[in-house]
Amino acid sequence: MYFSVLSEPWRTIHWGDNQSALQHVKNYKPPTEGQHIRILLYGPSGAGKSSFINSVQSVLQGKMCSQALVDNVSSSFTRQFRTYKIPKEDGQSFYPFVFNDIMDLEIRAGVLVDDVKLALRGHMRDGYKFNPASKLSEDDPFYNKNPSTNDKVHILVLVTNTEFLMDAETVQKIQEIRREASDLGIPQVAILTKIDEACPEIKKDLKNVYKVQHLKRKMEKFSADVGIPMNCIFPVKNYHQEINIDSDVDTLILSALREIISYGDDFINLKKSNDRLIWFKVFNPFSEDVSSPVYWLVCLLVGLLAGLLVTWFFSSI
Repeated sequence: MYFSVLSEPWRTIHWGDNQSALQHVKNYKPPTEGQHIRILLYGPSGAGKSSFINSVQSVLQGKMCSQALVDNVSSSFTRQFRTYKIPKEDGQSFYPFVFNDIMDLEIRAGVLVDDVKLALRGHMRDGYKFNPASKLSEDDPFYNKNPSTNDKVHILVLVTNTEFLMDAETVQKIQEIRREASDLGIPQVAILTKIDEACPEIKKDLKNVYKVQHLKRKMEKFSADVGIPMNCIFPVKNYHQEINIDSDVDTLILSALREIISYGDDFINLKKSNDRLIWFKVFNPFSEDVSSPVYWLVCLLVGLLAGLLVTWFFSSI
């Protein structure tokens, strides 16, 4: 089969500029102290979810890592709801983003859509064992009745590989999960793995990833099938059999990671702004309990503001 290669890439990426991208990730701080971005990965069996987590850690630590266990079997290897934190170079702290890996979207035996919905809302505790026959119940010790902001998902990432042929049932599951995330306002992106297996020209040189039309057509079909826009789909090559870090592999991983962090950060900031707006809409000092500290705090602030305005008015005359 002939794979045409464009003279110019259809998407711009800065090859070899890994240090600035790496520093950008390392310097990232969430808007609130103690906050982290929770990234939920989901997708079909063999998509490379665990390998993507390991690849991100390998890029950030500059050495091959395998925190998330990977298996080559065709059925789901991930059976538990796991949270993965990536340690920083000092060994004392972690990056302010975490990954959640879940059971695969298998036909008749994969993760239940209802379980993914619970995970999105922060109701699933770390270590929960998935049961394809029944969802997590409210009386289960792994059910989190009062999830904090950190427990809730801030960005949903669909991971699949270039060779996976999606059946109708898998697509339906994906669309149900995406609808729930959309209702919650959670941003969504996709990671397309095993790009080196999609085309010999990419296997020969990863820099051809955005020049090969065959891969672009695959991305366009995938976009049409699941509804995720092209600018939210990021092709990568996970570390799999390598024993050394590769600059071009790192470039694609960092490109995807930066976008994931950016979308997650935007969601946290938007949620924070909406929460403030709701508070101001709901709060009415005339209907508040006068014994409430909040009532007197607001009255004090209003009084100070009024005093400043009066002082400014007379001083300007």
